[in-house]
Amino acid sequence: MRAGLPEADRRVVDEFERHLGLERGLSEHTVRAYVGDVVSMLGHAQQSGVGVAGVDLGILRSWLARQREDGAQRTSLGRRAAAVRTFTAWAHRREHLATDPGLRLVAPKRDRKLPIVLREDQAREVMAASAAGAEQLDPVALRDHAIVEMLYATGVRVAELCGLDIDDVDRAKRLVRVVGKGNKERVVPFGAPAAEAVGLWLDKGRQTLARDYSPPAVWLGARGGRLQPASVRRIVRDAVDAVSGVPGVGPHGMRHSAATHLLERGADLRSVQELLGHATLSTTQLYTHVTVDRLKAIHDRTHPRSR
Repeated sequence: MRAGLPEADRRVVDEFERHLGLERGLSEHTVRAYVGDVVSMLGHAQQSGVGVAGVDLGILRSWLARQREDGAQRTSLGRRAAAVRTFTAWAHRREHLATDPGLRLVAPKRDRKLPIVLREDQAREVMAASAAGAEQLDPVALRDHAIVEMLYATGVRVAELCGLDIDDVDRAKRLVRVVGKGNKERVVPFGAPAAEAVGLWLDKGRQTLARDYSPPAVWLGARGGRLQPASVRRIVRDAVDAVSGVPGVGPHGMRHSAATHLLERGADLRSVQELLGHATLSTTQLYTHVTVDRLKAIHDRTHPRSR
């Protein structure tokens, strides 16, 4: 990926990659995306005969313009701009750049689409269908039901769910300790239905899939290894598809639904922010738009003088 860069630039990129992974604790996926964007930008700079030390605002703007010409959407442009701003700020601190040109880089505002969420009755139907599949105590069905319940009960991210170890779950207090973005740890409560489903999986299902080499993970795959996010996405899709008329949401849709239902039932915004592990309140505020839109739809549909 970075082979076409001059050796000096490659060394800087390697150093930046270590900074993201070791010092900032970002996920492998995020590190890979940031490094890819920086390498792309430096490759563009190289076409102008410029290395890391010569990157300026003009280079950054022309690189973004090229991305847009190639069909990148606003969301992608925003992420790529954020990546190179992170890089130029770091490079300036490390004295690879005399100034930080990223401070003046403005990306197009992204279109913020409201997330698709389940209604409360739809969420109950999905949970009921999943529970029905686990009634015969098949270990895989027990696991899948517990996963769906836990995602909706806690609103955790799919990577956070997959990273859970047995010691992270306090079944007596109904609390789960998760490690989120930036290696930030938080404790999230869950309710009785999720506790029952997780208890059945741990007591009656997990040992069937466990092997001598199995990690202490809560969720195991068919071969005894830690369950991967792709498998969780399939599990959620299958559970949702079992109920007719329900939007096709995945694990993130369960997270959106949990947040929306908490707010609809009176939870305050900062509590929901803490539960979801959002770094800023503005991210959580997206769900207030969802609840307001749904309230307006109900009003339009039911109030005698709405039209």
